[in-house]
Amino acid sequence: MKFTEEHEWLRPEGDLIVVGITEHASEQLGDVVFVELPEADTTVSKDDEVAVIESVKAASDILAPLDGEIVEVNEAIVANPGLVNEDPMGDAWFFKMKIEDASALDDFMDEAEYKDFVG
Repeated sequence: MKFTEEHEWLRPEGDLIVVGITEHASEQLGDVVFVELPEADTTVSKDDEVAVIESVKAASDILAPLDGEIVEVNEAIVANPGLVNEDPMGDAWFFKMKIEDASALDDFMDEAEYKDFVG
């Protein structure tokens, strides 16, 4: 698993990358009340705004961590946004993407580096 400075996690799964937000991000947001996800089969560029998450405290954009194609979205978190608070690192993933260059994952933090980052 890799982590971004925007508090997203990236988990390789076969030839796809599963993307979600970290437990730290979930805690900072507070109770999540709304999630808007991108359409499947959408081509995105790194740092494109691809999803919106709203909580009782704030609204945040989720950025594409890499160039690629979003191939699947997690409708369960649209139907039940509270899942993001309950299991942010597991069942509450946001989307799966196909990327061209798997070596791009090397640019992100591992778990120890991310823990240092959030301090």
